[in-house]
Amino acid sequence: MHKIFSMPFSDVYPHYVRKVEKKGRTVSELHDVIKWLTGFSEKSLLQHIKNHTNFTDFFKAATLNPNASLITGTICGVKIQEIEDPLMLKIRYLDKLVDELAKGRPMEKILRVEVK
Repeated sequence: MHKIFSMPFSDVYPHYVRKVEKKGRTVSELHDVIKWLTGFSEKSLLQHIKNHTNFTDFFKAATLNPNASLITGTICGVKIQEIEDPLMLKIRYLDKLVDELAKGRPMEKILRVEVK
């Protein structure tokens, strides 16, 4: 089992905040990205942070967005499409979305909104 699985989401969350704010993005945008991926409300997201929910339970409680599979590319030197462990895949989806936010990608592209 990977060490990150038992790590509290609240331990990694400040790093996400720092990363996006350093690049001029907001906590509100970060929350939008996390809520899009997990299906959490603002209240439930804040509750998971407050309760120090570990990544295993965090994603167990989540309802993954049906468009999450559209998240592709490389994160931490690993192609997302090649990750076999379902929990690690969800964690890397989140990492990739935070990366895209920090890199200034438009929200509609980060949230995989289809243009009609």
